[in-house]
Amino acid sequence: MTQIVSIHSYRGGTGKSNLSANLAASMALLGKRVALVDTDIQSPGVNVIFKLDEATISDTLNNYLWGECAVTDIAHNVTQVLHEESGQMANGSLYLIPSSMKSKDIAKVLGEGYDVELLQEGLEELSGQLELDYLFIDTHPGLNEETLLAVGISDMLVIILRPDQQDYLGTGVVVEVAENLEVPETILVVNKVLPDFDLDALKQKVEETYKKTVSGILPLSNEMLRLGSQGLFCCRFPEHDLTQELNQIVTKIRTLEAVRT
Repeated sequence: MTQIVSIHSYRGGTGKSNLSANLAASMALLGKRVALVDTDIQSPGVNVIFKLDEATISDTLNNYLWGECAVTDIAHNVTQVLHEESGQMANGSLYLIPSSMKSKDIAKVLGEGYDVELLQEGLEELSGQLELDYLFIDTHPGLNEETLLAVGISDMLVIILRPDQQDYLGTGVVVEVAENLEVPETILVVNKVLPDFDLDALKQKVEETYKKTVSGILPLSNEMLRLGSQGLFCCRFPEHDLTQELNQIVTKIRTLEAVRT
């Protein structure tokens, strides 16, 4: 049975898309069948991390939502990218379902919207057709109809925030929404943490504030900044402290799945 994991943040700029890409990649390297869906249709870009540009992508999530193709047509097998980035063959499989980065398509979404129920049906069909172990959903920041759908159908919600007062306040709203939607598991990830922070105190503060587990505290990384979304960090820097924290989050996701099943 496919486990659906949504990665969300209340505000933009938290590093959500990079986290989504690296969690999906790490899970595939462990031998799982994984898909990553970019539902941030208003401001997409996960495909850049996997080196897929408009010339490479034939159909996108937009095309499916507008009835122009089947949902299986938009699943791009990017397993080979893991091999190229890490130098090792992945035991699992990784598929990317990108959204269009064409300005006219983004404008159409903003102007006309789309059928969110069709999105849910497509994700269910995709999970079955690809026999997925995990389906990761990179959401649009904030709260809108599409985000509520993604959160509502999730087995687990990963909320990413920075040590910033605006993020703290917004995260409280997201946690409350997740509880109202009865999401089975919600975990927190704090990103872009400066090296002089007291990490234990930060973790305690966040956990006490939201009554949720902090499964990762990701350091602000010069290497991540230099990479600039031009590849998968976990593959390029497997021994880095940031990658070790990413691996802990993956372990937490797998542990919570085992507990539920």
